[in-house]
This record gives sequence, structure tokens and C-alpha cells, in this order.
Amino acid sequence: MSLQQEVMEQLKVAMKAKDKVAMESLRAIKSALLLARTETGSGAEMTEEDEVKLVQKLVKQRKDSAAIFKEQGRDDLAGPELAQVAVIEQFLPAQLSEEDIEKVVVQTIDATGASGMQDMGKVMGMVSKKLAGQADGKTISTIVKRKLS
Repeated sequence: MSLQQEVMEQLKVAMKAKDKVAMESLRAIKSALLLARTETGSGAEMTEEDEVKLVQKLVKQRKDSAAIFKEQGRDDLAGPELAQVAVIEQFLPAQLSEEDIEKVVVQTIDATGASGMQDMGKVMGMVSKKLAGQADGKTISTIVKRKLS
């Protein structure tokens, strides 16, 4: 089942349950999918990889917004953002633990012979491709920095 079909099914369930947070989140995914399809002009189906990137982008936007709201002491606005993150993350592949990400980073560093921070871009690129959709870039970046410094 494609992401769009899955979102529509979940949206129907959320509407019947009158779950406002889920409805907002699912409508955001639906909207982003439609925008992405019309941007290309072809109206063709998106690849699974593109769908994962799109959902990751939505999660990142909400996490960033929640962080800004918390910085400003607006927990009343941060809560709904984090609730939407929980709903949207259902459409991502299972996320790896930090230990698993660290193993991949160490393997990549060994394979490339990276020795310092000047090799961070090369390592980040390779690890990000290997773990596409299974880990966010911020976590990967933190681990790579720790290992290369």
C-alpha cells in the first residue's frame, strides 16, 4: 500500500474517532504529498525513498518548532507539535538505536580510513545513504563528530 493510501486510511479512522491531533498530522502528510507530486508536474507516483524523505522533513520541522517553543517557555505550543511528531513517525521505518548507528559509523570510518574532522563530510554522506530513513541526520552527525574528534 502506498503512503498516500495508508495516510487516507488512517485519516478516515482519525475522523471517526474525532482525534484532532491525528487529523492535523495526517492532513499535513497528505498536503505535503500532493505538493511534492505537483511540483514535478508529472503527477507520477513518488518513490518510497522520496516518501520517507518527505515524512522525515515533516518530523524535523515539528521537532524544530517544538524546540523553539520550549526555548521561549511556550510549552502550551510545544506539546501539540510533539504530539504530531508521534503520529507522523508512524509512517517512518523503524528507527535504529544510537548503538546501532554507532556501529555503522565505526564500520564506515574503518572502511574509508577517515582520520579526522576533515573527513566528516565523506563519512556523513556514506552513513546517511546506508541509514536512509532509519536515523535522523542530527543523531548521525553527533556520533560522527564524537568518533572523528
